Amino acid sequence: MQRREFLTRSVQAAVGTAMVAEGTGAQAVKASAAKSSATKTAVKVVAKGVELNVRDAAFGAVGDGVAKDTAALQKALDRCAVLGGGVVVLPAGKYLIGSVQLRSKTTLRLEEGVELLGSGEFGDYAVMQVRWEGMWIEGYAALIYAVDAHDLAVVGAGKILGNESMGGRPTKDKPLRHPALVEFLRCDGVHLQGFSTHYARMWNVHPTCCTNVLIEGLTIRSTTGNGDGIDVDSCKHVVIRKCDIATGDDCVSLKSGRGEEGYTLAMATEDVTIEDCTFFDNIFACIGIGSETSGGIRNVKIRRCTFTGAKTFALYIKSRPGRGATIENIVCEDLDVSGMTGGFLRFNLTASGLLGEDPVPGLAGIPQGKNFVFRNVRVKDVPVLVDGSSVHPLKMLEGLVLENITGTCKKGIGLANARGVVIHGVHVTGFEGPLLSTSNVHGVGLAGATTVDGPKLPAEVVAPAVAYKLH
Repeated sequence: MQRREFLTRSVQAAVGTAMVAEGTGAQAVKASAAKSSATKTAVKVVAKGVELNVRDAAFGAVGDGVAKDTAALQKALDRCAVLGGGVVVLPAGKYLIGSVQLRSKTTLRLEEGVELLGSGEFGDYAVMQVRWEGMWIEGYAALIYAVDAHDLAVVGAGKILGNESMGGRPTKDKPLRHPALVEFLRCDGVHLQGFSTHYARMWNVHPTCCTNVLIEGLTIRSTTGNGDGIDVDSCKHVVIRKCDIATGDDCVSLKSGRGEEGYTLAMATEDVTIEDCTFFDNIFACIGIGSETSGGIRNVKIRRCTFTGAKTFALYIKSRPGRGATIENIVCEDLDVSGMTGGFLRFNLTASGLLGEDPVPGLAGIPQGKNFVFRNVRVKDVPVLVDGSSVHPLKMLEGLVLENITGTCKKGIGLANARGVVIHGVHVTGFEGPLLSTSNVHGVGLAGATTVDGPKLPAEVVAPAVAYKLH
C-alpha cells in the first residue's frame, strides 16, 4: 500500500465522531462514539525512492552547531523531491539552520543524537503568509515548513530546538509573526513521529489547513506565554497520540480562524482524535478549543489522556460573540485529572479572547455549542469541577452529558443557558456549597440544583457601515 493511502486510512480509522440527540429528557439526549478500527501506534515510514545523507559531499552539511547548514539541508530536500521523493537523513550531530522547506513525497529523518538548532537571526527565516491567532498575516516561516505539499514526514529520535530569542508576539514596530518550529500549510498526508522539541514564547507544531495528519510519540517542551505545543488550525482528519507535552501555554489548541475572515473562509477543524497523551501546562489550559472558532470546530474525540497540571483548566472550550460558527460533537472519555489551578472543565462562549478587527455582527456572530460529552473522568483535588456558566441565552448550549465523574473537588458544577443536559453518576467529595448551580438549564439529573443568576453578557456586535469582504 502506498504510504499516502496508508496514512489516510490510519488517520481516518482512528477518528471517532460523537452525536448527541437534541431535546430534553434522559432518552432524548444520548452520547455515542463511533467505534474505530485499531490503528498501529508506531507507523514505520517507508518512502520509495532515494535516500540522501546531508553529510555527503554533494550537500556538505557540517553538523558542528557553529557553521550554518541551512543551504546544505535545503539542497538535499530539493534534490530528494526532484528525484521523485524519498528520505533525507540527518546523522548524529548539531545542525544550525534557518527555515527549510519540505517538498512532496519527502521524509526528513532525524537520527538519534541529532539536534536541529534554530538560528537566532530573523534574516535566516523566509517571509510568507502565515496564520496568527486566526488571521492570515505576513510572518516568518517556521524552522521546518511545507506549503501545498503531500506525503511528507518528519520522523526519528532527534531533537528540534528553537532559538528562544525568536519567540514572542508581533508588535507595532515588528509586525511580522515570529517563526514556529514545525508548520505545514495546505498539506495532505503529514506524519510527525518520535522526535522532541523545545522552544519558548512561540508554537512548536502548527498544521494549518491540512488533511490527514498523524502526530505520534512526540515529546514537546516549551516555556512562558504563547509557548503552545500543538496548534491544529483549520485541519481535517487529525490524530494526536502517545505524546508527552509540557508547555508554557496550551498543550494542544484547536482553532479555525477569527472574525469575518475566518467565518467567510469557513474552514473548520474537524475529525480530530487526541488519545493516550500526557499534558502539563503552566500558563493556560492543557487542551484549549478556541478561542479562534469562526470556521467551526466539530467531531473531536479526546480519550485515555492524563492531565497533571494547568494554570486554568484541563479542558477549556472558549469563544465569544463576534466569532460565530459552531463548536459541536466534543466527546471526552477516560481521563485522569490532577494538579489544576482552575479546575477540570470550563466552557466560556461569551467572553474569551479579544474581539479583534472585523468581528461577525449580530446573532450570526454568537457562537453555538452543541453536543458536549464528558464521561468516565477521575479528578483529584480540582478547585472547580465544571464551570459552564458563560453561555449566551440567544445561542443556548444544545446537549451536554456529564457522566461517571468521580474524585475530589472544592467546588461543584455551574451551568447556564443549556438544554438537553444529562448529569448521571457524578460522585465527588470534598466540595463546599452546592454540587450543582444552574441558570436557565433544562434536562435530567438536575434535582436539587441551586438557582443562580445568569452570566454577564458582552455588548452586542453591531454591523459595520460597509459590509465586510475578504481583502
